[in-house]
Amino acid sequence: MRKRRGQIIDGVVLIDKPAECSSNHALQRVKRLIDAQKAGHTGTLDPFATGLLICCLGKATKIAGRMLDADKQYVARLKFGQETDSGDLTGEVVVDLGSNYVAPERSAIEATLKQFLGTIEQVPPMTSALKHKGKPMYFYARQGIEIERPPRQIQIHEMSLLEYDGTVATISVDCSKGTYIRTLAQDIGRALGVHAHLVALNRTRIGPFRLTDAWSMSAIEALPNVQDAVLATHTLPEPYRLEVISQSLSDS
Repeated sequence: MRKRRGQIIDGVVLIDKPAECSSNHALQRVKRLIDAQKAGHTGTLDPFATGLLICCLGKATKIAGRMLDADKQYVARLKFGQETDSGDLTGEVVVDLGSNYVAPERSAIEATLKQFLGTIEQVPPMTSALKHKGKPMYFYARQGIEIERPPRQIQIHEMSLLEYDGTVATISVDCSKGTYIRTLAQDIGRALGVHAHLVALNRTRIGPFRLTDAWSMSAIEALPNVQDAVLATHTLPEPYRLEVISQSLSDS
């Protein structure tokens, strides 16, 4: 049997994922840089999106599921006047108001955001990784096949308008797991009557972990000892630290 490469390293690395890079590519790059034997991340970001990606190493991979369940925070940019089939800038434009676009007032946007607070139902996009008969939804979407998706309950804890120039609105969203921000962008645009799609997305928090504590790839590469970027399991906030201990004891 071929010996697994890498060192046995237990801990977490907080990464600021750059745009045009898949979550898995970022994970594998971190794994190689740190020379870890085992690694996994706790929630995919679309390639165009940026921000916090939690890379779990060694025994810390046991808490990946708990981190997937954590609330998340995003800063999203919505462009009004157009809607795409994917809900974001990677899709084809299916609605374009063009010269008929009338910019909504800032007060109207703020009032509409309040309508989405609390428990709401959201229909997952066809471009999602949700499975249908063993295949992700995007597999069918690429073939032009529409699959009926039942709505799912999500929680929007907080949402606020940060910037607005008449066409693009920047909002902050604090939400539960399973929230699709590109679908939220579509729904906000429809509620305003002007349509919208997501043009940028930055994840700023996952549970207690924040983007302000994350490393860029270049910053890790510049470290004299790259393993200094690893948060040891005993330094993790509860309940994650206790989860690692519990899982490790059950395996021993």
